Formats: sequence, structure tokens, C-alpha cells
Amino acid sequence: MARFSRLEVYNTLHETKFVPLFYNEDLELCKEVFRACYRGGVRVIEYTNRGEFAHEIFAELSLFVKKELPDLIFGAGTIMDAPTAAQYIQLGANFIVAPVIKSDVARLCNRRKIAWMPGASTMTEIASAEELGAEIVKLFPANIVGPGFIKALKGPMPWSSIMVTGGVEPTRENLSKWFGAGAACVGIGSSLFPKEVIKNKAWDQLEETCRSALEIIQSL
Repeated sequence: MARFSRLEVYNTLHETKFVPLFYNEDLELCKEVFRACYRGGVRVIEYTNRGEFAHEIFAELSLFVKKELPDLIFGAGTIMDAPTAAQYIQLGANFIVAPVIKSDVARLCNRRKIAWMPGASTMTEIASAEELGAEIVKLFPANIVGPGFIKALKGPMPWSSIMVTGGVEPTRENLSKWFGAGAACVGIGSSLFPKEVIKNKAWDQLEETCRSALEIIQSL
């Protein structure tokens, strides 16, 4: 069951503005990645549901986080339907992220008071997600839509909170574009976890990258 309320999730997202997105089928490797991110200041992590038996790895990580990283908010991403969302919530997901809007997922998360962040790429989709209760909407694929979209959106819809995901990089040049346009937070996946870093188990390097990204974000 969730250990953090959806208000705590949203507040932490607005405060830290940074969510690493990670998937690997190696449980022990995941633990090392989480530890490195945590040491770097990360307080929200999304584990993406992208492989066979991903829910089993998630279950073990949920217990690990509760025991060793108790103030880390841990959630599940790439959730496409309500049954899958229910499964992850039962395993301890504090939030659910999806690449698309599904009303059945929205109803389930609202019923359980779980933060739900669906993906959208048009103003109509963002408005529809908000009508279904989404406080923060994931802009995906952000690198295709571009920062200009957020800036344009903020004119008629200044209340919208957008989490940018897809093609975001942990560099000042890239992050300044998104936050300068009005993004509320960013989700960073592959560029935060280069294959060589994972292969070489360069956890100190990962820690420093997270710390640097957070410092950049807070300075913008």
C-alpha cells in the first residue's frame, strides 16, 4: 500500500522538480542505482513497467525502499490499464504514470487517492486529463512537441502543471529550455543512465549527475 499521500507526492515533485525513470531486470543493480540517486538528492523515482515480471522486481524494490530509503517516494510508470495499476498500487506504488489517458486508471487512482500522471501531447488531452483529476500531466514525447508548446499552453491554461518526459537531458542547456518554458518538473531516463555507467557500475558518477541536475534545476 502507498506510504505517501498524493498531496505529499505532488508537493515533493513541485519541490524537487526531478524524477529519474529507470528499468532493469537485475534487482541488485536496481538497488545500487536507487542508492546512488538517493545519495545525489533524488526523492522521487519511477520504475517503468517495461519487461517481463517487472511487477516482481517492483515488489522487491518497494520493500527495499521502505526499509533502506524510507523518505524516497517510489512509483510505477508505463501503466496502460486499471488492472495493472491496481497490481502496482497493491505492491506499494505511491504514484502511477502512464503514456496515455485512460479513464479507468483515473477512476481507480482517484478511488484509492493515488497520484496519477497520464501522458498527453495536445492541449485538449491535457485538459481532459485534468478533468479526470490529474494534478500533474506528463508531456510525452516532449522532445517531439518541444518547449514552445509549454510556453504556448501557459497562456490560456496557466494552472496546468506539466511534467516533461522524453528526450530530457541532465544539462543546464537542456533543462533551462524546459523550465524556462514553464515546466513544473522533468522525468529523465536514458540520458541519466548511460549504458556505460550501468555496465561499469559507476555509481559515484551517477550520484554526481543527479546532484548536478538538481543543483541546475534549483538555480533556474
